[in-house]
This record gives sequence, structure tokens and C-alpha cells, in this order.
Amino acid sequence: MKRPNISRNVIRRLPRYLRKLDELSAAGVERISSSEFGTKLGFTPSQIRQDLSCFGEFGQQGYGYNVARLRAEIAHILGADRSYSIILVGTGRIGQSLIENINFSRLGFRLLGAFDIRPELIGRQIGEITVQDAAMVHEFIRENGVDIAILSTNRDQAQSVAEGLIASGIHAIWNFTEMELDPGQSGVVVKGIHFSDSLLELSYFLSEAN
Repeated sequence: MKRPNISRNVIRRLPRYLRKLDELSAAGVERISSSEFGTKLGFTPSQIRQDLSCFGEFGQQGYGYNVARLRAEIAHILGADRSYSIILVGTGRIGQSLIENINFSRLGFRLLGAFDIRPELIGRQIGEITVQDAAMVHEFIRENGVDIAILSTNRDQAQSVAEGLIASGIHAIWNFTEMELDPGQSGVVVKGIHFSDSLLELSYFLSEAN
């Protein structure tokens, strides 16, 4: 069910909630108050309650939140319990790092394959994934009904590769190319990761502090 008018800032905070709940669960914490939860995240209790109230009522007066239940509810809101399938296109340093360092299955995603055009990378084993020839990616998408593509190609290839992925049936692109992609009228969701933006945000806060 679609929930209209949910602030993007609320959505951006939900993954942080999920990560913290995973930490709490691993530490054996079974319940937590909004005050304690907010302190651990650097948010006010009212911010926690306001964010969660956008999706329902998850806590109890005088009890707080059941950690396991709240974790499951937030995972459901974020779609992490739907087992979306993913491929990665471009297995240079960034692509390899993503495969090696992100636990996709823990987040509820299935990493099905990785693709590259460079002969020296095709056939290479990265974790449990064997890099395939990018010439096969469109057929692979159609045969496997892939939902999401992670794009980490060179900037100058990004738009044309994205267009090919969209034409093959991809529904969303996680873009690491630092290139603004135009999905046209396809309705495909594009999320760009700009490392330079984070660095400039740090620069801003340093400037404000001096």
C-alpha cells in the first residue's frame, strides 16, 4: 500500500533505525524506550515517535518498543522482506568493494550476478559471484526478472548503459558513477550516490565550526 506525503527525510532516517535495531538485537536488547533509542541515534524522542507514527503505532506507553518487532516492521516498510533481486554492472574497485562489503542477503536482497566489459575481469571470482561478460546482461535481466541494477561503470558509459538496463526491464538503479542519469519517461527509480557531496557536507560543517 502506498503511503502519500511521507517526507524523504523520514525515509532517509529509517535505514539508520534498522541498523541500530540490528545492533541492539545482537547485543541481546529486547525492548527500548523512545528516549533511549533517540539517545543512541542522536535524535530526540519526539523525532523517533513522529517518524514512526507515519506508518502506524509500534510502541506501548510505559513499555517502549519491542526491538525484534520494530526491526521487522521497519524492514517491511523499507521492502527489505521482499527479496528484491540485484545485479551489479561495472566491477572495478567500487563494484568489487560493494560485493565484498555489503551483506545483501542480510538486508533482504539477492545479488544474482556481476557484469563487466573488460576481458581481464570476466571470469574473476569476487566473493561468491563470478563476473560475467556484460554482453550477456540484457538476456540475464530478462531471464531472471531482475529488479535492481547497481551501476558502477565509467562516467562516460553511464547513461548509455543505464538506458540499456531500463530497456531490458530493470525497475531501479543504484548509481555510483557520479553522473546524473536521466531515466526518461520509464518510471525507473534512480538513486545516485555522490561521494563528493558527503565530502562537501563535511567541509560545510567544518567551516561553520570555525
